[in-house]
Amino acid sequence: MNLEYHHIEIIGYCAAFLTTVAFLPQAIQSWRTKDLSGISLGMYSLFTAGVGLWLVYGLIIEKWPLILANALTFTLALSILLLKIRYSSKRRKSSSLKR
Repeated sequence: MNLEYHHIEIIGYCAAFLTTVAFLPQAIQSWRTKDLSGISLGMYSLFTAGVGLWLVYGLIIEKWPLILANALTFTLALSILLLKIRYSSKRRKSSSLKR
């Protein structure tokens, strides 16, 4: 495949946009409902760490599609992860009080 550099960059920006925007519905629903029972703490922890490493990688190689997408995705994923941790601990405390 013989693509010019700016075409490759456009593909990168499109991929970055789509994969980042895909997290918005989950983030918005999580913020609104505070119901994160269907979200795995282990999976989201690993995912958030992975996105953080992709961000570091993008910064090292200075590729803006990677930097922008992963900075935003990391922020969204981290906010969901923190909500999961916060509301999981509250749920455990309230269920232990009911016993």
